[in-house]
Amino acid sequence: MILPISLTIAGAAGLLTIWLAMRVSMVRRARKISVGDGGDPLLLGRIRAHANFIENTPLVLILLALVEFARGTNIWLWLVGAFYILGRIAHAYGMDAGRSQAAQLRLRAVGMGITLATILTMSIYAIATPYLSPGTITTELVPAG
Repeated sequence: MILPISLTIAGAAGLLTIWLAMRVSMVRRARKISVGDGGDPLLLGRIRAHANFIENTPLVLILLALVEFARGTNIWLWLVGAFYILGRIAHAYGMDAGRSQAAQLRLRAVGMGITLATILTMSIYAIATPYLSPGTITTELVPAG
């Protein structure tokens, strides 16, 4: 079974990972900082944006794939996946030092709000999925061996 939504969002996440890593590398080269953040606020923000993406994305992709596998492809999952990717882009820009403090906070808040809403919504949907379709839960015991 092909999971078109999960595959598309995973592909977009892969491209976004490369973009985030390149943003870190560009600052590293420009500031000649090979390890750590060197106390540079822009580099620190970009490192954290990349790390935060890596911390959250595996769970989102797992939830997305499992819900799509269990419930099928639907527009709701497309929207959740697309909003997640857009939220992570907003978060990355919100982590850039040099923008106004208000703009940074707004972009970060939007990005993290979308991320947490995605995880919460998908988690609740995943927990509820076995109970949404009659006959999907069995109470029969299967003998071992």
